Amino acid sequence: MAAELTAHELIAKHRPTLDQALEAIRTRAYWSPHPEHPKAYGENGSLDMAAGKAAFDAVLGTRLDLGQPGTDDWVGGEVSPYGIELGVEYPHADVDVLLPAMKAGQKAWRDAGAEARAVVCLEILKRISDRTHEFAHAVMHTSGQAFMMAFQAGGPHAQDRGLEAVAYAYVEQVRTPDTAEWTKPQGKRDPLALTKQFTPVPRGIALLIGCNTFPTWNGYPGLFASLATGNAVLVKPHPRAVLPLALTVQVAREVLGQAGFDPNLVALAAERPGEGIAKTLATRPEIRIIDYTGSTSFGDWLEANARQAQVYTEKAGVNTVLVDSTANYKGMLSNLAFSLSLYSGQMCTTPQNLLIPRDGIRTDEGPKTFDEVVADLARSVDGLLGDDARANALLGAIVNPDVKARLEAAAGLGEVALASREISNPEFPKAVVRTPVIVKLDGAKPDDEAAYMSECFGPVSFAVAVDSTADALELLRRTVREKGAMTVGAYTSDEEVEQAVQEVCLEEAAQLSLNLTGGVYVNQTAAFSDFHGSGGNPAANAALCDGAFVANRFRVVEVRREA
Repeated sequence: MAAELTAHELIAKHRPTLDQALEAIRTRAYWSPHPEHPKAYGENGSLDMAAGKAAFDAVLGTRLDLGQPGTDDWVGGEVSPYGIELGVEYPHADVDVLLPAMKAGQKAWRDAGAEARAVVCLEILKRISDRTHEFAHAVMHTSGQAFMMAFQAGGPHAQDRGLEAVAYAYVEQVRTPDTAEWTKPQGKRDPLALTKQFTPVPRGIALLIGCNTFPTWNGYPGLFASLATGNAVLVKPHPRAVLPLALTVQVAREVLGQAGFDPNLVALAAERPGEGIAKTLATRPEIRIIDYTGSTSFGDWLEANARQAQVYTEKAGVNTVLVDSTANYKGMLSNLAFSLSLYSGQMCTTPQNLLIPRDGIRTDEGPKTFDEVVADLARSVDGLLGDDARANALLGAIVNPDVKARLEAAAGLGEVALASREISNPEFPKAVVRTPVIVKLDGAKPDDEAAYMSECFGPVSFAVAVDSTADALELLRRTVREKGAMTVGAYTSDEEVEQAVQEVCLEEAAQLSLNLTGGVYVNQTAAFSDFHGSGGNPAANAALCDGAFVANRFRVVEVRREA
């Protein structure tokens, strides 16, 4: 295949960005090549706001033909949480035809080397970045995120995570040199001399099982980590969130072909309603890597049954905030209110349990009882979401009926400190928009424990009364150990308590945020600096991103020759 994009051209274009990414993961300082502000787009061939919306509208009601082999049907049926029928049809694959076609291009991709693969991946990301406005609408209308969140989390932040994965993949592959001259002295005899060649080789075909809420943000790390390490990638989107990943596959196939590689190194596996092809695909012998974000039950099934594959899972956890004391009471309440409200709590990092001593806490405004803290937090959430336009911009829409059902059932679990209310969205009248509910529970009651020790995904939080900070620490430890946590937060002005919380999180491998009162929130992480999950507790067996996330996607094969 004749290359329109040569390796030399791609290296010249993207090597500086790769080098900056390598420096960023080394220093952990802030850096991003992808602008967060919508007005930053529209130059150098990228789509501005109007063009991005027009591009999204043009896709609706069409058939997205990716030119894949083995297409035996066309499937679709996505309905936006905002009430719009997308009407896009996607290729349904005969995997007995598609999988062999995907394997065919792996030799050339493997032989290209780590640097060439990295810059091809960066070209894919650059073209996705140029279409960020279009992708934002695709993410918004499949996940229910409000537009600004869909733009940032589904666009630049997701692209950052993909680039971060490429950088880690590159580091791990070049850790071993391509060749080495090996000489062992033999005393008076001639030395032993070998020439050694080391080649990173891919495991095989990677399967990405996409999620409904963050199709690109959660999908890009695995996709680009596998592709950059030489593997072909089969993308199986969530049936309600196909479009963002289908557009990603379209871009990847275009770039691969133009760079002289087989486009079938990346392919889409969309499914018919109720088909449930993930289990079938996950146990195919050709599938050697799996990336999954979703429920604990299916994550556990993958880990137990996809024995032929290296499985990376992000599952459910019970995220906890321990409230002992604070030197900025208003800042604490404001920060927590935003964290509980953002995207209607439909984030794997949203706090669920707020552990508060029943005798109250010390603050810069004097002592506050348990009831006062909870009532003040409820007022803070109410104040944040009091204006419907602002509420819609923060909450987005409820992503599916299961979240709505959990929200409605939560009110029956205990005393309601803040009732959820319905908000209308004038632009999208069919959108289901609900404010968070806060329910008081007693940490000493077994019936209450059954509620707060299970993940209740969505805009549901439990204010759990505990006997003391020591009891809160023990409950925090048990929660992370038994149920897992993607995030832990703590508020304290006591140095000993701070050290104790930190020790719990170090021992149980949970990412901790201390005393956040400003514009950084416990449920947000920055690529190149923050680790998303740790891989060390039941919520996830991998972190986004670190060396462990990429290093086992390839093996190094050695060829020795006598010199």
